[in-house]
Amino acid sequence: MTNTILRLPAVKQKTGQSRSTIYEKVQRGEFPAPVKIGERAVGWVEAEVDAWVLGRIEARDGGAS
Repeated sequence: MTNTILRLPAVKQKTGQSRSTIYEKVQRGEFPAPVKIGERAVGWVEAEVDAWVLGRIEARDGGAS
């Protein structure tokens, strides 16, 4: 796993989710929260996004890995 910070376009590409869906899931606690990387900029920790994607795959497969 890596601690690279991903900006929104990369998160959208990795997850297949739209901007609004990502932020809705963050609000509901269903997606990793972004980290502030500047005065008006946020990003997501790549390892957390990857773990979320793997969790979705595991949920689809009934928890089997």
